[in-house]
Amino acid sequence: MTVRVKKNHPALKHGGFSVAALLPGEDPAAFEKLYQDLIAEYQIDGPSEYDTIATIARLMWRKQNRETFRIAESARNRYSAIISAKVPSTTPPPYDFSVMLGSPPGWVPPDPAEVKAATAVADAEARKELGPRYIFVEMGKEVTISKMLEDLEVEERLDAMIHKQFKHLFFLKGLKSVSSMAPSTSVPRIEGPQKAA
Repeated sequence: MTVRVKKNHPALKHGGFSVAALLPGEDPAAFEKLYQDLIAEYQIDGPSEYDTIATIARLMWRKQNRETFRIAESARNRYSAIISAKVPSTTPPPYDFSVMLGSPPGWVPPDPAEVKAATAVADAEARKELGPRYIFVEMGKEVTISKMLEDLEVEERLDAMIHKQFKHLFFLKGLKSVSSMAPSTSVPRIEGPQKAA
C-alpha cells in the first residue's frame, strides 16, 4: 500500500533544515560550531568565501551524519510494515493469469470505510512506536540518499555556472587592469646614435 506524504514538511521550509544541511534530530549547535570553526580556520572574508565555506560545512556535516539517513529509512520501513499488517489490501492478490482473467475467485475488495479506519489505527500505532522518528515518514523521499545526491547534483551544476562567471569576471578585471596601465600619451622615443656625415 502506498503512503501519502505531504510534499513539503514544515521542517524543510526553514533554512537550516534541508537534505544538504540539518535534518530533524541533528544538533544545530554542533553544525554551527563546525561552520564557525571552518570560518576561523580559513580566515573567511567576503560573500563568495562565506558561500564556499557554507557549502563545505554542509558537505562535511552530511559526511559525518550519514546515520540520519539510515534512521529515516528504518522509520519508513517500520511504518510500511505496520500499515501492511493492519490495513487490508485494496488490490487483489496475485494469481495465475493463464487460468482465467479477472479477479481471483472469492476475493472481495474491502469496504473503503474499513480501510480508512484501519489506516487511522495503524498510523496512530506507528506514530506512538516511532515517536520523534515519525517525522521521517512525513518527510518521505526528502530524506533519502537518492534525494540528497539529486540535490547535490543541482548544487554542483549551479556551482559550475557560478565558477564560469567568476572566471569571466576575473578575465574582464584583468583586461581593465592591463588597459589602465597603458599610458594615455605616446611614449617618447629614445634617439639612437647619429649617422656620420
